[in-house]
Amino acid sequence: MAVEALQALVERWVRPEVRALAPYAVPPAGDLIKLDAMENPYRWPPELVEAWLERLRRVPLNRYPDPEARELRAALRRTWGVPEAAGLVLGNGSDELIQMILLALAGPGRTALAPEPTFSMYRILAVACGLGYVGVPLGEGFALDGPAFLEALERHRPAVLFLACPNNPTGNLFDPAWVERLLEAAPGLVVVDEAYAPFCEASWLDRAGGHPRLLVLRTLSKLGLAGLRLGLLAGPPAWLEQIGKLRLPYNIGVLNQASALFALEHWEVLEAQARRIRADRAALERAVAERPGVRAVYPSQANFVLFRVWPGRAEAVFEGLRRRGVLIRLLHGAGPGLEDCLRVTVGTPEENAAFLEALDGALAEAGGGAR
Repeated sequence: MAVEALQALVERWVRPEVRALAPYAVPPAGDLIKLDAMENPYRWPPELVEAWLERLRRVPLNRYPDPEARELRAALRRTWGVPEAAGLVLGNGSDELIQMILLALAGPGRTALAPEPTFSMYRILAVACGLGYVGVPLGEGFALDGPAFLEALERHRPAVLFLACPNNPTGNLFDPAWVERLLEAAPGLVVVDEAYAPFCEASWLDRAGGHPRLLVLRTLSKLGLAGLRLGLLAGPPAWLEQIGKLRLPYNIGVLNQASALFALEHWEVLEAQARRIRADRAALERAVAERPGVRAVYPSQANFVLFRVWPGRAEAVFEGLRRRGVLIRLLHGAGPGLEDCLRVTVGTPEENAAFLEALDGALAEAGGGAR
């Protein structure tokens, strides 16, 4: 088949809104210091790795996993203190759970609502599932613009409102009083996405199951288990019963279940790593703010730092860092308010030091030495 004919076939059958989407981009890191994906930079100590491998040797790969992951769900409930009134559904990362929510709510004329800027998968998955999508710009300092959200709720009557707390890519928590008001005003579901909960002290998880419109998302990815792809959705059982019908059979494999259970048995290791990341985040924020050519650093409650360089220099700084062996995330042009912004994940002390040294060179090369 000729290329033109194949393209015409694709355009005939793939929905125009899907064709218009940009895929979720993950640049290859190669040998670069990887500080672009909000991963925990610490591996388990060798003795823990050996104990984990011994556990995996006993897993029967010839058998399907427990489709309900009952032992794992019970362990997650205990570890995170999920209220007994809340139901739980597990997903292959929180991305799958977001998709399941949207599939359950999709229908003609229905809409998903979220702040802008925020996690890009809300938009991508809403469009993929056939919903409209409305982004409401954040206010000064990336704060929640409460009146604008109330107006958007009234105008669009969304089936679901997504609120990432802390927000990605800005790192800030939203005013809980405004979140409460939106929860009461929303006509449909309000999903509070707590992917970065290990790095802050605020949470809505204790409310899961106690409010008829509130669902709470968690993930193990940012805590140090990104390779497992395990997410949790908590909320009223009546909602989760319907959403759970869209979960693919055996979506949490036997190795993932066994590995996650093992990690929960050694939770203190992950908690200690999170505490170290929080301490290093504060030091990194101060160090970046001291650099000539950095215009602003935004206080973070996550495991990354968002900063803004002087106008027109973000791309040059990003490329300068790459040439010096460090990969971070260029956010200039990625959403409202992100002009001249870049985001760096908190790494090990050695990685953070290498980033700062590379940043000095990249800023100087980009002409960012003067304030």
